[in-house]
Amino acid sequence: MMPGAGLSAAARAALLQRLTRRGGASAPEAAAESPGRDLSTLPGLRDIEMVREAGAALGLESPYFRPHDGVAGAHSVIGGRDCVNFASYNYIGLNGDPRVAAAAKAAIDRHGVSASASRLASGERPVHGELEAALAANYEAEACLAFVSGHATNVTVIGHLLGARDLILHDQLIHNSVAEGARLSGARRIAFPHNDWRAAERELAAHRARHGRALIVIEGHYSMDGDVPDLGRFAEMARRHDALLMVDEAHGLGVLGATGRGSFEQCGVEPGAVDIWMGTLSKTLSGCGGYIAARRPLIELLRHSAPGFVYSVGLAPPLAAASLESLRVMQAEPERVARLQGNAALFLALAREAGFDTGASAGLGIVPVILGSSVAAARMAAALFEAGVNVQPILFPVVPERAARLRFFLSSEHTEEDILRTVAALVAARDGLRAG
Repeated sequence: MMPGAGLSAAARAALLQRLTRRGGASAPEAAAESPGRDLSTLPGLRDIEMVREAGAALGLESPYFRPHDGVAGAHSVIGGRDCVNFASYNYIGLNGDPRVAAAAKAAIDRHGVSASASRLASGERPVHGELEAALAANYEAEACLAFVSGHATNVTVIGHLLGARDLILHDQLIHNSVAEGARLSGARRIAFPHNDWRAAERELAAHRARHGRALIVIEGHYSMDGDVPDLGRFAEMARRHDALLMVDEAHGLGVLGATGRGSFEQCGVEPGAVDIWMGTLSKTLSGCGGYIAARRPLIELLRHSAPGFVYSVGLAPPLAAASLESLRVMQAEPERVARLQGNAALFLALAREAGFDTGASAGLGIVPVILGSSVAAARMAAALFEAGVNVQPILFPVVPERAARLRFFLSSEHTEEDILRTVAALVAARDGLRAG
């Protein structure tokens, strides 16, 4: 942690006073609401207000919800100013690619903007099946099903497949969507230490016999830390203990492996060793939505009964077309993946050389700079933004206070100059806070 995180004694005292004032007076209301109708007492609202107060005490503008003008890629225009951008999932630069945009426009001309209803209730468009077939082929799976939201994909699939007699074992850093799906299912839920397959197997061996089905859920590329699991170990474990293995590839497709096919290519594991592949369309594939690739019986069940598919409008045709074209470009131009991985490796090496804590990042697309203090992370992000570098701080309670960080998402479109400039700005911001 940086000593004082760049705060004067007076500023630190003001911040502490604001953060510990839980019941201060609020602005008068036109009429007092009854307790059941008073929305100002909703759980979590006071915490949001405290964060806002902390920013005011630090003299910092909120780094969130800044409007970007144009495509948010390796660079983005924010407030009329060009910034080097590390807050986008546009990993291989396909959002904004003319071929992808043309595919989306052609789909609008043919099908309109919306699917207009549930695919089960009123039919679908050919592009839906084409996209699902292409995704299934990437994972060498029998079938695939696309949903309108990545988050909702995990919630509805896990919540639908498991029940009260079942067991869900997941990494403790698993995405919120998996945790919400597990909660919805009513299954027993056990979290194991991050990326520790031995601890996972101990838990599975201890509890498997008392449950019906067991599901192990991991991520192929963890978005907070940028590290990768030992996929082969988890696949072996699932088979030994009669469990299903599900891998969330939201940040894996287009990032991991020599050609971007994902964690199985990165780890040298046959894709069929994983029972359920989950992924999103909103990152490498330049769309919005999620998908499940698996054996045909599972996909048929989801197609006809998963609430988040059956009772939701179908994926918008232009988004499906954009994602399909992005997948085709990724497969035809693996040099994009190589550039991304080269940029991430360079950023990781330079950040470590400059003395920053980058955790367990594999340097493939995501590199955290762990600062150990939410105040330090917020002030560093503000200093970098002033220097023309856009990166988001990840603060408590999203991560533990000691793990507060800046999270850098690299792109194939970043230049060496962008990376050198950014690391220099990081060093300057750190030195400025230490001197403050």
